[in-house]
Amino acid sequence: MSDTKPIRHGEELDAKNLQTFLREKLDVKIGEIEISQFPGGSSNLTYCVKIGADEYVLRRPPFGNQVKSAHDMSREFNVLSKLSAVYKPAPKPLIYCDDETIIGSEFYLMERRKGLIIRGKSPTAETRALASGQSETLETSQDLRKKVVESFIENLANLHGLDYRKIGLENLGKPEGYAERQVTGWTKRYFNAKTDEHFELEKSIEWLNSNIPNSNGASLIHNDYKFDNVMLNPNDLTEIIAVLDWEMTTIGEPLMDLGSSLAYWMSKENGETMLSMPFNPRVLMENISRQELVEIYEEKSGKKVSDIVFYYVFGTFKLAVIAQQIYFRYTKGFTKDKRFATFNYFVNSLGKIALNAIEKQKI
Repeated sequence: MSDTKPIRHGEELDAKNLQTFLREKLDVKIGEIEISQFPGGSSNLTYCVKIGADEYVLRRPPFGNQVKSAHDMSREFNVLSKLSAVYKPAPKPLIYCDDETIIGSEFYLMERRKGLIIRGKSPTAETRALASGQSETLETSQDLRKKVVESFIENLANLHGLDYRKIGLENLGKPEGYAERQVTGWTKRYFNAKTDEHFELEKSIEWLNSNIPNSNGASLIHNDYKFDNVMLNPNDLTEIIAVLDWEMTTIGEPLMDLGSSLAYWMSKENGETMLSMPFNPRVLMENISRQELVEIYEEKSGKKVSDIVFYYVFGTFKLAVIAQQIYFRYTKGFTKDKRFATFNYFVNSLGKIALNAIEKQKI
């Protein structure tokens, strides 16, 4: 069964122009091309381009994009070009195009990797894996659940441990003052996209701006690391086939990256609606806590985690701002995707989650 869907209305690509362009650029025989759309994601748009038996992935900015720096395809292409040479989960990019007359925007083409992305309730049939010669599932085995999560966190720690200077990405970001710039920058983004009053979120913004901790160092960070962006080997769920969506990658504070991952990790006290969101497999979130993720990170990275409430609250706030920006685009008619009509609810809920963590000083 295909994991792509027909292209959403208003997000079609010019297949004829793209076919002509690819015929010139790819060292393969180009006949008719087939284009479908990957259903996940709510920022950059991702398409499957099929040429005969070969499949590629095309990435482009969202329609109605008003912030070019937030959807810089050339930057993303550069990151993956260098990272894929040393970090196995990073897909290899193939072609970058800045000619907006081809499909209406810049874009890049990369290799397609196939694996399992576990979202939501994670049906038993899709989460089967062999362990010790016996068939187990995430639903039946706490040991398997723990191993999958350990692999997920270890992979993040491995990314943070890369020498970004050695692979030529030292100019990707400015680590000095990173946390302060992030809090200030995302605060401005929120108010620029504000549509409604969210008391708890704005109280959390005040707290974040007054409680920025000292730096814990700098590393290459993904900035949106979650199971929804991780592709697993369906026959061994502890093996990560690919990490996707590198648009927000930079050089910065590694604990802010961990905080972003924790923000996606909902728990029962966050409410049924938030727990049901398809950011991560529910079966993992219901059985493994955010605090356990932190402890695994400490073990795999060899570094002590401090000020984790700040980093978790920041991650939750940033997630709320991303949802707010998408909701703003929806209210302005830049996207017709009905998925985004309820994002205002998520902004409000995330604000409550953040303020609750501040008041309890607990993640």
